[in-house]
Amino acid sequence: MAIQLLVTDEDLVPQGDPLADWTELDVTTKFNEPASGSATLPAYPDTMAQLQPGNRLVVIRDKEVWCAGPMEIPQDFSYGVGTDGEAPPGKVTINFTDDLARPAGYLTWPAPASAWTAQPSIARMIRHVNAETIIRQLVTENCGPTARADRRIPNFALAPVAGVGTETSVHTRFEGLLATCRRVAIDGGGIGFRTRQTSTGIEFEVYQPADRTATARFSEGLGNLRSITYKRSAPTVTHALVTGSEEASPRAYVEVSDPAAAATWWRVEQLVSGSADGDTDGELTQDGTEALAQGSAPVELATVTVDTPDLRAGRDYGLGDRVTVALPTGVEVVDLVRSIHLQATPGSGEHVTALVGSPSATSDPQMVRLVQELGRRLGRVEAR
Repeated sequence: MAIQLLVTDEDLVPQGDPLADWTELDVTTKFNEPASGSATLPAYPDTMAQLQPGNRLVVIRDKEVWCAGPMEIPQDFSYGVGTDGEAPPGKVTINFTDDLARPAGYLTWPAPASAWTAQPSIARMIRHVNAETIIRQLVTENCGPTARADRRIPNFALAPVAGVGTETSVHTRFEGLLATCRRVAIDGGGIGFRTRQTSTGIEFEVYQPADRTATARFSEGLGNLRSITYKRSAPTVTHALVTGSEEASPRAYVEVSDPAAAATWWRVEQLVSGSADGDTDGELTQDGTEALAQGSAPVELATVTVDTPDLRAGRDYGLGDRVTVALPTGVEVVDLVRSIHLQATPGSGEHVTALVGSPSATSDPQMVRLVQELGRRLGRVEAR
């Protein structure tokens, strides 16, 4: 195991030597979402001096950046004389995320170049454009290089154009920036986006997840599958019944369905409040497509994998890639890698868990999912 923890400031300048004697590391990277992580280590004075607001934590695995981003809780300190694990100098736990959390804190302004007090009542519309172009445009004008100076993220740039995605449209107003980007990514070919730390700053990158079903295979026979849990559920929606604004006359109604899912399982209808008055540019169809993707029959597959010379997380497969897992029952599951969970201690080594399935395949508690859904719906109300 070769893992290092390095603290940098906002300008990516190291604040000292790599953090020594860490005892626990837990990091979950997610497809098209910010990562979450924690690290625990002795609270030495030189360590505490680095753990300051605004600084970042960089997790380096095998000489490559695995996850890097702001420390949300730089110091969760505990101390107790005679207390196991908390004896002098005490211990400190760091909670951190990756740099995708920075744009996640922004909303989509209808007029990004104007002051907040000058925002119009209409929505921001980008019609019939490549999905990658739309995502890059939303990011750069709200928090990237072309954003207003007071909204611009320091040392944040866009990576070169990847040339991925299909044509789509977007209609948004005061929605979460990344939530809007995810909607475009789903409707525009299932593309991905992420941040990468470079030698000079942070780059926002749009990419096409790879089909690695033939090369990224996990099974007991290959010796790279330590344990597995598998759950297949019925879809929560097969027919999205989308409505446009009630103020429009006539009011628009659009149905987006998944006949194959309905035939395999049964028909499940869901009312979706659309983000536009009509479907002239496919906005309401996009809303229905997103609802179907979120409610598709989820296959939740959590695997504890063992890295081998032939197959390693981050090198041979990544977030959003399609992989194959052969169950002991003889069934082979093929789906997207939704998250990769790295746990490590100096004594027990690394444990890598991949969560594979639909967007509904998640380890988030039900309350977290409810809050996220309410936030999405409120954003849609504002967009109208």
